[in-house]
Amino acid sequence: MKRFGKKILATIVAATMVIGMTACGAGSGTANTDSAKTDTASSDSGSKGNIKVGIINNDPNESGYRTANDKDLKAMFCAENGYDASFAYSLKNDEQITAAQKFIQDGVDYLLLSAADTSGWDSVLKDAQDAGIQVILFDRTIDASDSLYAASIVSDMDKEGEQAATWLKDQNLGEYNIIHLQGVMGSAAQQGRSGALDTLAKENGWKIVTQQTAEWNAEKAQQIVQSVIDSGEKFNVIYAENDDMAKGAVEALDKANISHGVGKDVVVMGFDCNKWALEELLAKNWNYDGQCNPFQAKYIDEVIKQLEAGQTPAEKTIIMEEKGFDATTITQEDVDNYGI
Repeated sequence: MKRFGKKILATIVAATMVIGMTACGAGSGTANTDSAKTDTASSDSGSKGNIKVGIINNDPNESGYRTANDKDLKAMFCAENGYDASFAYSLKNDEQITAAQKFIQDGVDYLLLSAADTSGWDSVLKDAQDAGIQVILFDRTIDASDSLYAASIVSDMDKEGEQAATWLKDQNLGEYNIIHLQGVMGSAAQQGRSGALDTLAKENGWKIVTQQTAEWNAEKAQQIVQSVIDSGEKFNVIYAENDDMAKGAVEALDKANISHGVGKDVVVMGFDCNKWALEELLAKNWNYDGQCNPFQAKYIDEVIKQLEAGQTPAEKTIIMEEKGFDATTITQEDVDNYGI
């Protein structure tokens, strides 16, 4: 959509909205703990002719994946590439929605969204549409009509989970006693990676020793695994929904002198393909790592260029290509090429 006339629409819509984000104005740095963190990536914010984008993402400190994702976006959406970009960060859906409302009020041309939760977005995306603002999803899907966004550049989280759970089944373990460490509940990544394991566990009679969210956090994961160890409950699989939680789990195993990796007592599985995690596979200390590709910025830029030219994006949904890596077959080349 061309940007002509959009500013007037945005002003009308914003005038009817209740905005609760006074601590999160563009360029304000770190807001209070009850609001999303917001900053401005452009070195020439507001310069005439630049495309104004509001980017809503999860906290860059959440994981190595998110750090790489944020870095990729900031490298692309800068003044040198013709953009004025403001970023808002939160792991909470309500704070992200408030940030979206603020960006609509500010009259951005494009709203880029990696949602903390799949639900609750219909109303604010309709507000964006009414204001003539194009919405582009990245990283994660949402439960909303595709008429409310221009395109989505996302990972297939269900496929990621299916690949990992199928790999686990193919190991033909004598028994399956699984510690399942979940990410932030309700996120697309958590739903996809949890759903596949839940399905195969039910179908094959696997025992889920514990299933708890560690919210992508290594320390919380370590505490969960330590509590299982202390209970004396038997387990032989760690299924962690990101690398950081797998790392925390392994710290608990090491503390208890429990062996892990290829041919050892406990199978360790993670996701995201941090370089250090793939190196753990190469050393056979871990068993499996599922890729989640964080480099979506160039695809988003291509979609925006098509929209700016008045074209319909060539693809409504772009699915990132992703792999799963096995410690028995991974190579140094894989580590170098796919580690983030």
